[in-house]
Amino acid sequence: MSKVVILGSGAAPGVPALANGFGDCDSHNPKNVRLRSGTYYEISGVKFLMDTSPDLRMQLLNNNIRCLDAVFYTHVHADHLHGIDDLREINRICAKPIDVFASPFNMGVIHQRFGYLLTDEQQVINPKYIAALTPHVFEYEKPFEFKGLKVTPTLLEGHNVEVSGYIFNDGEVVHIADFHHISDKSLSLIKKRPELLVMPLTTPKGSKFHAGLDDLIYYAKEMKAKRVIITHMAVECDYEKIKASSPDNMEPAYDGMSLEW
Repeated sequence: MSKVVILGSGAAPGVPALANGFGDCDSHNPKNVRLRSGTYYEISGVKFLMDTSPDLRMQLLNNNIRCLDAVFYTHVHADHLHGIDDLREINRICAKPIDVFASPFNMGVIHQRFGYLLTDEQQVINPKYIAALTPHVFEYEKPFEFKGLKVTPTLLEGHNVEVSGYIFNDGEVVHIADFHHISDKSLSLIKKRPELLVMPLTTPKGSKFHAGLDDLIYYAKEMKAKRVIITHMAVECDYEKIKASSPDNMEPAYDGMSLEW
């Protein structure tokens, strides 16, 4: 049994946003209230987060998540990284380090901003009292295993910072973060039809640094994904309108959405 929980389905400003409120979203629909983007997975017995939203504390409380094996980072924008300090509470609860994975560039930024949280794998510490995140860097397109979970990281293209996508168990789950386009090389790394594909939609028509809904539909077809969840939605993305514009196997996420397969 595998599981995903959408901890936050919003883009960087969240919904409602300070500047634009609910924007184009129906304020009476609770599915349009969005914390910043974050996702929890259980695959092959491994419990992990995709990124650490600034809203992570409330996300973990809201979904009763108290223990983690790992965190996989997509990029170092604040809405995907800056909740990292909340992992100290998971250290205290589980009394063990948490493994964190990122590209060499992204890990370098994490070390620069939050070096006090990172610990050497050989260091003897008490995680109940000292932050204990064990850093691991990877090479793109080179699969590795973590506790029986096969992970293939791939470089996404077109955003304004370096962004990592992740292919789990040869394509059982594919997680795509902020991107404008996906290369043929990245698509070729998906060896089997995805049970679940998670993709970001900041605005329906897209922009210079973000794909639009038509792009998401195109790539979902290319991957032949069985089920597609759209997340990272800003105030331009009304839940019902995005749902009505999506194919049958594709649907917008909402905070607290949980799926098992």
